[in-house]
Amino acid sequence: MSGALKDAAIRVERPAKTLRELALDKVREAIVNGYFRPGDRLVERDLCAQLGVSRTVVREVLRHLESEGLVANLPNKGPIVAQLDIDEARQIYEIRGALEGMAARLCAERGSPEIVAALEESLAAIRNSYRDHDMAAVLANTSSFYQTLFTMVDRHVAWGVVNLLTVRINHLRSMTIKTERRGIEGPLQMSKIIDAIRRGDGEGAQRAAMDHVAAASAIAEAVLSAQKPAE
Repeated sequence: MSGALKDAAIRVERPAKTLRELALDKVREAIVNGYFRPGDRLVERDLCAQLGVSRTVVREVLRHLESEGLVANLPNKGPIVAQLDIDEARQIYEIRGALEGMAARLCAERGSPEIVAALEESLAAIRNSYRDHDMAAVLANTSSFYQTLFTMVDRHVAWGVVNLLTVRINHLRSMTIKTERRGIEGPLQMSKIIDAIRRGDGEGAQRAAMDHVAAASAIAEAVLSAQKPAE
């Protein structure tokens, strides 16, 4: 066996994600899915034990989540899960409404059966996820729906802007998708977007997309208003 083959036989393959990235995914998911709630303290020692990683990794994870707006570092208290701010939520939904409305209109004007088929596939996956009560899959498939909306009309810059807000959007979305009848009304509103795109109705598609975002915004505001800040 040649030296090169011997080396290949014992080579350690780099994992797809580092330990830090895996820990980051876990804590972010725990926040978005409500395992850690707004105002909860994030104690380094406890996180080390829960995640099975070093304090160095935990500190790096908390710093990254602070940069995403999911964690706040309070004087004399340390890291906590950031309280969601109603005004900030309104601004996020305003951006979503404007950009998603634009993308829906462009999809309708493109008149492509491939766009309609891809959106219908994502919507079917969303409905199946609601049926299975798999909220993580609802979030993932909803993100896929909107990625299709933007990328199928080559609006990669706009999708990049939305992507920068994805963590905060999913934090809000994780609350709205659990509210009563959202599993019925949300997909129904999304189907109206697809119907308008199928008809080539740009104005109707834009209006349907913005109506869907407005409904989610109203739900999020009601949920946030009802929450009491943690002591």
